[in-house]
Amino acid sequence: MEIKVRGCLDSLAVYQPGKPIEEVKRELGLEDIVKLASNENPLGPSPRAMAAVAAAVSQMNFYPDGSAYRLRAALAARLGVEFDAVIVGNGSNELVQMLSLALLEPGDEVVMPVPTFPRYEPLARLMGAVPVEVPLKDFRIDIEAMAARVGPKTKMIYLCNPNNPTGTIATRQEVDWLLARLDPAVLVVFDEAYFEYVTHPDYPDGLDYYRRGYNVMVLRTFSKMYGLAGLRVGYGVGSPRLVGYLNRVREPFNVNALAQEAALAALEDEEFVTLTKKTNEEGKRFLYQAFGARGIPYVPTEANFIFFDAGRDERVVFRRMLAEGVIIRGGFGYPTHLRVTIGTAAQNARFVAAIEKVLAE
Repeated sequence: MEIKVRGCLDSLAVYQPGKPIEEVKRELGLEDIVKLASNENPLGPSPRAMAAVAAAVSQMNFYPDGSAYRLRAALAARLGVEFDAVIVGNGSNELVQMLSLALLEPGDEVVMPVPTFPRYEPLARLMGAVPVEVPLKDFRIDIEAMAARVGPKTKMIYLCNPNNPTGTIATRQEVDWLLARLDPAVLVVFDEAYFEYVTHPDYPDGLDYYRRGYNVMVLRTFSKMYGLAGLRVGYGVGSPRLVGYLNRVREPFNVNALAQEAALAALEDEEFVTLTKKTNEEGKRFLYQAFGARGIPYVPTEANFIFFDAGRDERVVFRRMLAEGVIIRGGFGYPTHLRVTIGTAAQNARFVAAIEKVLAE
């Protein structure tokens, strides 16, 4: 039977997430699997979030609060912004989709680095817009090159900061320079999914630009630091006028009731955040040392993952690491580079033993 679909769908690839543990078990018959592919929190979810979900389970027969009032109010108070400036989504990915639906028309241009978070490009194409992809320079977002690609048709610019998959940042000076040269009508989207992990003193907080009146949207998530990736809760901060338009394209009840309760509780779990940061910094130092001792080049990171050069076909390395029971991630457009999530001490040691064995073969 012939199905008539939109022409743009032929050029859109299906998003390929990191391999789940159960899939690897089925495919390879392995039981002991370490997943370090999707930048999930290796400590599990926030304990306060787990308790909140358990307490709310008996209310699953009711629809969630469609406006997510309590969560938005808590975020607004914590961030020091207006209530109407906050919107929540089914992960920050849904907020990218909302931006595309609300702002993009055929022929509009969207400037973005490459490689970066892989949903900006297809969601622009879905609306008939033109992705303007600017290659990284030395694994960093090339701010000058991005500014040079801005033209009269540019509607949005995406800055994933820290950038995924490289873990590098655009500095405050670079972002200041870019914003000073932009037409105020161009929306700059700061995707700050990993901002809690940053230790660099020159990291620019996207909310500072919002407070100073720039035309920006700041996207963040509960998936990484708070360990709620399975519940899908993201949030954005932008002008109340922009948020009002995003709400017109937002799906009703887009953030489920358990997710809202978990996010509210996680916001108060400072002990878990402190432990997560400590675990990440210790793991980062361990992996830096391990890479250095084995002559494996890597990109210093400001996130909870490290981009490294295996020195051989990344597809082969990926498959061989799977056979060792360690799931990492490749496919970023670099022929020999892969990304590994920083895990617990035991997980990091398992990765190092596996990558040493694979690269010795």
